[in-house]
Amino acid sequence: MNVVFAVKQYISKMIEDSGPGMKVLLMDKETTSIVSMVYTQSEILQKEVYLFERIDSPNREIMKHLKAICFLRPTKENVDYLIQELRRPKYNIYFIYFSNVISKSDVKSLAEADEQEVVAEVQEFYGDYIAVNPHLFSLNILGCCQGRNWDPAQLSRTTQGLTALLLSLKKCPMIRYQLSSEAAKRLAECVKQVITKEYELFEFRRTEVPPLLLILDRCDDAITPLLNQWTYQAMVHELLGINNNRIDLSRVPGISKDLREVVLSAENDEFYANNMYLNFAEIGSNIKNLMEDFQKKKPKEQQKLESIADMKAFVENYPQFKKMSGTVSKHVTVVGELSRLVAERTLLEVSEVEQELACQNDHSSALQNVKRLLQNPKVTEFDAARLVMLYALHYERHSSNSLPGLMMDLRNKGVSEKYRKLVSAVVEYGGKRVRGSDLFSPKDAVAITKQFLKGLKGIENVYTQHQPFLHETLDHLIKGKLKENLYPYLGPSTLRDRPQDIIVFVIGGATYEEALTVYNLNRTTLGVRIVLGGTTVHNTKSFLEEVLSSGLHSRSRESSQVTARSASRR
Repeated sequence: MNVVFAVKQYISKMIEDSGPGMKVLLMDKETTSIVSMVYTQSEILQKEVYLFERIDSPNREIMKHLKAICFLRPTKENVDYLIQELRRPKYNIYFIYFSNVISKSDVKSLAEADEQEVVAEVQEFYGDYIAVNPHLFSLNILGCCQGRNWDPAQLSRTTQGLTALLLSLKKCPMIRYQLSSEAAKRLAECVKQVITKEYELFEFRRTEVPPLLLILDRCDDAITPLLNQWTYQAMVHELLGINNNRIDLSRVPGISKDLREVVLSAENDEFYANNMYLNFAEIGSNIKNLMEDFQKKKPKEQQKLESIADMKAFVENYPQFKKMSGTVSKHVTVVGELSRLVAERTLLEVSEVEQELACQNDHSSALQNVKRLLQNPKVTEFDAARLVMLYALHYERHSSNSLPGLMMDLRNKGVSEKYRKLVSAVVEYGGKRVRGSDLFSPKDAVAITKQFLKGLKGIENVYTQHQPFLHETLDHLIKGKLKENLYPYLGPSTLRDRPQDIIVFVIGGATYEEALTVYNLNRTTLGVRIVLGGTTVHNTKSFLEEVLSSGLHSRSRESSQVTARSASRR
């Protein structure tokens, strides 16, 4: 179960099926992102695709010597663009691939528009999601719910993305969902409807143990997306932001022009592939090794290119050297900027207290540490608010809860009203009243003993004690201990054996810390393959935008119930 491979295969097949000759790849805004995540432009150029165009760009030239490969989402807008295109074709012949199920009536409209008979093929290739890592996918949707209920347009897009994922991995799963979330149940029903309606598409070879789709809701764990991260990929996203593998470095002091935007992709960057899950201390020493390796391979300034053989060797090694030079300067810049931000924002101190708030249960120590950091002028308003949010979530119902005092400290620190309001919004979004599970207290004697022993041994790394709640959920699922009264099956049948192929989807967004959990479970659990997806992949900034867009903080209880009723009628 490799989502990058699945999407890559679709694109390779499109290009191969169009045969030899010069080609143009015609895409829309979303499929452009889908393709760019798995292929570089230079890789596609090698397959005779010489032009990349958007179907919605108005001034495309007529180029009758090119074949057109159209890879589009099956939206009404795209079908209309295609109809206009086919009435006045700009290219010689068209191979049309939709990223999801297309209706018969739309195909009929396209056939009617194709008066010049330029369409060679219309097919469905189910690459309708963003493949981030081999075991992680996203739909790039920020703000999927209104209150506790789906925004109807986003529910439709999420259903399409999730069913396309299942089709691309050739899985027809049993479905379980988080009972405490109305949105999870609704999505489970919508996916089931599509599987029932399109049953012919889902007729895959039956496996002994059916695959399992588990649908969760972000509000069950609002802690994970609020924490600073210390593994490379997660840290880059938290501090710099990753958008479709691209990192904007334009704000870095003294940045050179060619490094204002860099691409971090494990598919074609060996250093990143080997280091993305390692912690920051290891990255530092690995960067040093990369630099030393580079210095050795650097052509000597005084090296004379005297013979033809010298010149030939230099020219042959130059592309490799140039690629290595690009990799070195990119990672040195990124790691340098991460180090600068860690020092400037005193993130080691901040993170230590965050971890204490997420993992320990000592209220007076936590309160003291939060208060101390709020007095520190180097702690930014963003980090100060984040600490108070974590405190508010953990000690929401503690008898000595001191949230009003901390809110006053935030005000005295000059933290903007926007961030102060977000504290109550986060509790409304993922507080105790909403959660179907208990995030903070160990559940049984074994867990309590484990925590006690962990305390005795001392933690190997104080900054990475936290494990997402997803780890416990998946651990229970794999062992067959996930409670059916909390995560029921949709429909009458249940899974008797331990699941082997698991697809987990998080409404409201997954995180790179959870992706790391899945990566480690895949590595260490024999016979189990897990893929994680979410409406988006969050860092703290985007998670707070998700909370804001849900509008929960500004609603009274009554109006949210009205919304729930009207949404469920649709």
